[in-house]
Amino acid sequence: MKLAIIGGGNMGGAIARGLVASGTFAAADITLAGPHREVLDKVAETAPGIVTMTDNAVAIKGADVIILAVKPWVLPAVLEEIAPRIAFREQSIVSLAAGISLADIDAMLHRYSSDRTLFRAMPNTAMSVGSSMTFICHDGASQKNISDVVAIFDRLGSTAVIEERLMGAATALCSCGIAYVMRYVRAATEGAVELGLYPDKARDYMLATMKGAVALLEATGNNPEVEIDKVTTPGGITIKGLNAMEAHGFTTAVIEGLKASAK
Repeated sequence: MKLAIIGGGNMGGAIARGLVASGTFAAADITLAGPHREVLDKVAETAPGIVTMTDNAVAIKGADVIILAVKPWVLPAVLEEIAPRIAFREQSIVSLAAGISLADIDAMLHRYSSDRTLFRAMPNTAMSVGSSMTFICHDGASQKNISDVVAIFDRLGSTAVIEERLMGAATALCSCGIAYVMRYVRAATEGAVELGLYPDKARDYMLATMKGAVALLEATGNNPEVEIDKVTTPGGITIKGLNAMEAHGFTTAVIEGLKASAK
């Protein structure tokens, strides 16, 4: 399978690096295109063997899948540039532009072809280390085309095919959500430093604790509250800490943040 990635920024670069690092995708089958040669060269240093170029229209030639890893406001111009060169019957188009619906993309391409295969995908930046949670929706693509696109993102972590109406919620939970997790790690580390731990040690201890929490939930399938109950003894320090966090709006802040991101 040959892949063209339009956009060499954080997302496009992470896809290229993640696929090469997976060892299951030939670097020579990946073409990364973008307007800035210095950005492309930087990605190529960490994803050796990929093809890079600044001509988007040339980059998509011969690709089975075209990934548009560009910002929403850039997408119309990029589609206008490459649409005359797209082989619509043979090439699947995957947009990573948040908030741009399949219907919007279809309308942008309408004058070029009425027979096209469109996808939206929303990964997160952990794909560069093979640990993304990616969501995919489509406009009635064939099972083969779906399998091809899923196979790409499966190499970068976990993948779920969902209805388009759920993309906003999924984006807030997992794409934006990775930043929320990072903010929790930072806050917990700062609190630990105030309590006397060294910053680097506090971070390492926090990461190990998060891995343990994930492992427990994955192994047991339990609701988080079941595991919380195991460490909240009457009058104990854990319940005091949880209640203090709730008093400062912990759960409400998380829910409201997700709702704001999903708009």
